Amino acid sequence: MAKRALITGITGQDGSYLAEFLLNQGYEVFGLVRRTSTVNFNRIEHIQGKLNLIPGDMLDQTSLQLALQECQPQEVYNLAAQSFVQTSWTQPVFTGDVTALGVTRLLDAIRHVDPTIRFYQASSSEMFGKVREVPQRETTPFYPRSPYGVAKVYGHWITINYRESYDLHATSGILFNHESPRRGIEFVTRKVTYNVAKIKLGMASELRLGNLDSRRDWGFAGDYVRAMWLMLQQDKPDDYVIATGETHSVEELVSVAFSYLDLDWHDFVVQDARFMRPAEVDLLVGDGSKAGENLGWEPEVSFTELIRMMIDADLELLKSGGHAQ
Repeated sequence: MAKRALITGITGQDGSYLAEFLLNQGYEVFGLVRRTSTVNFNRIEHIQGKLNLIPGDMLDQTSLQLALQECQPQEVYNLAAQSFVQTSWTQPVFTGDVTALGVTRLLDAIRHVDPTIRFYQASSSEMFGKVREVPQRETTPFYPRSPYGVAKVYGHWITINYRESYDLHATSGILFNHESPRRGIEFVTRKVTYNVAKIKLGMASELRLGNLDSRRDWGFAGDYVRAMWLMLQQDKPDDYVIATGETHSVEELVSVAFSYLDLDWHDFVVQDARFMRPAEVDLLVGDGSKAGENLGWEPEVSFTELIRMMIDADLELLKSGGHAQ
């Protein structure tokens, strides 16, 4: 019998890469999707025929229990969230309801339906926020600087609480920024690569950005979903930082992107106060040595390779008449 896995947030960047990975591992893959009039299956349309999509909502615990009873998974990967940091300031209550309380609903559903299910929680480097130490590791204190970061801290700690209270195999992956050609246009990496491609093709003349000094630890989403799976293959649940250990500024991201297409970013980039965060996270860089030692995980795609991969995909998309999602 093939293993069965349920992925929440399967239509997102990470969900699509994880679904591909699990299918390649021989899993039967189920995806939780909300019943809405505008569901976007673009990221999974190439594998949709191999997936079992079932209705459910992170705001409704009954639907989560029914989903678990229907697919009877051995593994559950919770990737569902209101995951755009900027939006969390304008929709803080919704962000908390989905990104924080949604984790509790799913954990409690697992506890009642089948407590042997192995659970993965997508924690975030945004939990570190105003960082207490550099680099950040599993023991670094949290100091979130956005409603999204605060909600992720709750999700992280409720996962630990259920693990210790009910002996669940519940693990959190504290993932640092991970990008890909499937990243949403609202995220800075994709915003840069998409607009650089547009400028190169004569379809745009400028790129407006916020803080160019912010520094992040950026990796490839395809590498990071492999780490999620490795965590649930361990005998004991634990928490792991997943990161490259390298830090790059937004300015460096811009420079690499423009120079790849033989353009000078100074000619096109305009700083715009509208894109400044109310409370900025200045420096995130992770120490993934625990994941390296315990899981045997290392990132394979470099920062420069990642940016070039994204630009190549955006050039192809634009030349074919497509638009960023």
